[in-house]
Amino acid sequence: MGVAQDIIRSYRAPRGVLRHRLGPQENEGAALVTLMLACGLIFVAGWPRLSRIAFETGQELQMLLGAALLSWLFMMPLFFYILALIVNIIQRILRFKTTGYETRMALFWGLLAAAPMWLFWGLSVGFLSNPVAVSFIGALSLAVLLYFWIAGLIEVSKR
Repeated sequence: MGVAQDIIRSYRAPRGVLRHRLGPQENEGAALVTLMLACGLIFVAGWPRLSRIAFETGQELQMLLGAALLSWLFMMPLFFYILALIVNIIQRILRFKTTGYETRMALFWGLLAAAPMWLFWGLSVGFLSNPVAVSFIGALSLAVLLYFWIAGLIEVSKR
């Protein structure tokens, strides 16, 4: 099944989709691609916000986009790998029988599955001037990410 269909299915059955994505054997290449797709989509989600900042402050849009590109496609993947490592260490201390790959995929797939919400948040930041609505959409996006991640961690701890 395609990635887009799996993202849509994740909103109904996140644990089943992660189980399908994990497959029978570890595939670090798939984990990296999942993370890079998620980071790429979140980078794109920030374009309207950066465009608004450039318009309001007079800064160069290309410089803002370059900084966001550097952070989302080079720095954030490293951060997410470290975060997954810390969570895996905590899982081992708590005696869960999960592998590092399963913990990474739970986080990476949660990021990718929540990317449509981050795209919606980016549009709202770029086009809405109501800070309450933007904050609500941002909080909702974060809640969706946490829901997918926690559901994924529950799934891999029961494997």
